[in-house]
Amino acid sequence: MKPYAWDRETDVIVLGFGGAGVAAAVTAHDLGAEVLILEKAPEGRHGGNTRIAAQGYLNTSDAEKAATYLEALCGPYKVPDEMIRAWAREMCLNNDWLAGLGGDPQEHQHQPEGIEYPELPGSGCVHKFHDGPRYGYSLTWKRFESFVRERAIAVEYETPGRELIQDATTREILGVRAERDGKPHFVKARKAVVLTCGGFENNQEMIRDYLPGVSRCYPSGTPYNEGDGIAMALEVGADLWHMNNYAGPSLALKVPDFPATLSIQALHFAKEFPGGMIVVGPDGRRFYDEKFKHRHGKVPINGVWSPMHVPTPMFMVFDQDMMAAGPLYNKEPNRGWTPIMERYDWSDDNSAELAKGWIKRGDTIADLSRVIGLDPVALDATVARWNDQAKAGEDADFGRGLMLAPLATAPFYAMELSPSMINTQGGPRRNQNAQVLRPDRTPIPRLYSAGELGSIYSYLYQGTGNIGECLAFGRIAGRNAAAEAPWS
Repeated sequence: MKPYAWDRETDVIVLGFGGAGVAAAVTAHDLGAEVLILEKAPEGRHGGNTRIAAQGYLNTSDAEKAATYLEALCGPYKVPDEMIRAWAREMCLNNDWLAGLGGDPQEHQHQPEGIEYPELPGSGCVHKFHDGPRYGYSLTWKRFESFVRERAIAVEYETPGRELIQDATTREILGVRAERDGKPHFVKARKAVVLTCGGFENNQEMIRDYLPGVSRCYPSGTPYNEGDGIAMALEVGADLWHMNNYAGPSLALKVPDFPATLSIQALHFAKEFPGGMIVVGPDGRRFYDEKFKHRHGKVPINGVWSPMHVPTPMFMVFDQDMMAAGPLYNKEPNRGWTPIMERYDWSDDNSAELAKGWIKRGDTIADLSRVIGLDPVALDATVARWNDQAKAGEDADFGRGLMLAPLATAPFYAMELSPSMINTQGGPRRNQNAQVLRPDRTPIPRLYSAGELGSIYSYLYQGTGNIGECLAFGRIAGRNAAAEAPWS
């Protein structure tokens, strides 16, 4: 064994202070383990995607129905039955866990709308909950965070994990080489390490390597998810799964000023907005129903749910009537990194964003085409076709049923859109005990994972399912990590 001069030691190291990290750390602590959380983000910007999600978590009402539903969600991308059963059993206990720690589980209103795939067997088990009187605005996260604060669980911020220390003979995980102030920081884990450090949604190289149909994509959630846990797990022999699955894409605005995307009202709300609007690809043509309510980026293509086709670059083209109707950005959102953490104040008349160059302007469609680098003939033909169909009240090309208004009032505007996602689902393969597995399906000793890093969701995704899984497998990981015999 290579000797290390450990800077610190503890029983259980949890890498990542989000929902999964909270569940793992609190569970291990309450079973008697000394726990240290290493968090990449600075204090105040921690919490991962749990902090800036809509704050819903899944609590299923029946384990058998839950197993049936999850198996249907996985479709042809099978997940081992013992994993499905472990997920189904534990997801029924999320409310009990929260209430047992002093939380206040409350079911979302309008519950039937929350079932992502009501046509699948077992879907009736789906119930979305949040803590306290309302959801959104990090309220449930604050409750989760309080469970750590009120315990003797140490947290080191701005201390990302860089390497898992592995015994050369036994292959056990002995600790972590982290980084503090640009220097190595060695932490010994007497019992185990739990990886809860999220996916790779802010790593463009990994996006190109693993995600289908997108050459680039940007997070709507935390920008600190850069695939660190995947890299560390690979170095110690872990297998990977679900690397091609993600909750996306959607269409959003990405600007250099912020690391995450901004949502545009006319695209993300299933209602009418004044004025004319279409979205076109690099050929100047429309490519889908701009108002279609996709299911976390999945759309039906030839009878199969697939990631939405998003050519890049893309542009939302609109007229003066929409420009003058009010802010294009949702100024009262309850989720997302930019509104919750950056708190950008979009101008009421969109003039500041026009001045910044986020919005482009042209006196005619041909002028606008030249400004954004599209073929003027192609875009003019697309707008003319759209206007004819809008006047007739029918989108013959893509069946759009909302905002059937022509682009009629000059000047005209365009905003470049980018593919955006909530999170990736892939990472190190785990088993029903939350142990990280090698390609031969044997566990790497003393290494566990939970949450979006190697999520169980292989194909379709049920909204609130990721936070629900964070809590479920976080508890499983915490229990098993705490039960390990200390090494010496």
